[in-house]
Amino acid sequence: MSESTKPHRYRALFISDVHLGTWGCQSDLLLDFLKHNDADTFYLVGDMIDGWRLKSSWYWPQAHNDVVQKLLRKGRKGTRIVYLPGNHDEFLRDYYGTHFGGIEVVETAIHTAADGKRYLVIHGDVFDVVVRHAKWLAFLGDGAYTTALTLNTYLNKARRRLGLTYWSLSQWAKLKVKNAVNYIGKFEEAVADEAKRHQVDGVICGHIHHAAIHDQFGVRYVNCGDWVESCTAIAEHEDGRLEIISWTRKLELASPASEDVIAEARAAA
Repeated sequence: MSESTKPHRYRALFISDVHLGTWGCQSDLLLDFLKHNDADTFYLVGDMIDGWRLKSSWYWPQAHNDVVQKLLRKGRKGTRIVYLPGNHDEFLRDYYGTHFGGIEVVETAIHTAADGKRYLVIHGDVFDVVVRHAKWLAFLGDGAYTTALTLNTYLNKARRRLGLTYWSLSQWAKLKVKNAVNYIGKFEEAVADEAKRHQVDGVICGHIHHAAIHDQFGVRYVNCGDWVESCTAIAEHEDGRLEIISWTRKLELASPASEDVIAEARAAA
């Protein structure tokens, strides 16, 4: 994508589970995404910052600061930015109803699409039994997940050198384990039931790092995915149509020019 390419504009963009403050965060790819895409409204659907990880060890490179600055700059230019904290950035839940640099912090939101459909926007951790009732187990699982993401980082560096495309080890393992697949299904059903309770047409959430759009439970279920594994976002087009954008597919990571694209994105942030 060239320097002169005008950003593609959407009616709304939804991103979640960026996990700034961790080694696994794909901040360079997110910077490139933010450079080439814009929207009237950005929804930050939780776990943008990983407070759990930052409490145990501080990690905050310049690229993570660049992501924050890029979002703040969009806000200053007139983009509406709505932040719905998740469980990893739960420290921000004390600030519901306030604004930080033009960013609205809210518990939930109702987004009305261009086609008139209404969506409940929520991170989704309140429907995760482990997070709600066994937080110690959630912390334990988070440690194992972080290890998998570290392995994933080194694996994909090797794949790029071999001319291969991006591949997520942790996501592959998640979808191969029967219990994990059942967990995803139960989570989706619980969140869909919450949408029905709010009498809306669908729900847009995050939390489980698995991007999806489907109507299996009687309402439209939409999950943003994440920016540590799949690097996905949800885009609303001007006609109200929702689409999963997979940024690793948009970028030619296997090409020699890919490193230059990423460096360019950081420089322009």
